[in-house]
Amino acid sequence: MNFQTARRAMIDSQLRTSGVNEPFVLERMGAVAREDFVPETARGTAYMDRAQPLGEGRFLASPVAHGQMLAEAHPKPNERVLVVENGNGYLAELVRPLAASVDTVTASAVASGKSKAKDFDLVLVDGAIEDVPKALVKAVSANGRIVSGLIERGVSRLAVGRRSGDTLAFDTVADADLPVLGMFARKKAWSF
Repeated sequence: MNFQTARRAMIDSQLRTSGVNEPFVLERMGAVAREDFVPETARGTAYMDRAQPLGEGRFLASPVAHGQMLAEAHPKPNERVLVVENGNGYLAELVRPLAASVDTVTASAVASGKSKAKDFDLVLVDGAIEDVPKALVKAVSANGRIVSGLIERGVSRLAVGRRSGDTLAFDTVADADLPVLGMFARKKAWSF
């Protein structure tokens, strides 16, 4: 398989047709080889227009979802960025040359409260959340922002949030193919 041709097709037939046209996004997504972030057996499907399961509850989000996320985040060269990842590293690699520094932390470390990350200008969550852990709130600086998938009534939407005291206030931007991160899922409860 010619992966360079597949990347070009991803840009032309998935990103551009979905409204992701920011030059910096197209450049980064054209430069980073998605096939390097999936198991060997899944390399041939790395550019499909849907999330790719990687096993053990992990996934590589769809190209459009990553493109939308990067466009909404619009990282600046002077910003400290934290990527809350689900184990594949692709999103961190996309953003790395666009910011002053990029740190990563696993979603499980954030969910368990073991993450000490705090006061980042930009936090990117590589997946969708239903329940926001306190450690995620602390990761965002007072003037910072967070870009994540957000589950609302069972639908995944891309959302941009700001810190408001001890909570995050989100505005949804668009529907997005970002699977929920299991450790950020809302606990099942009975209700009327």
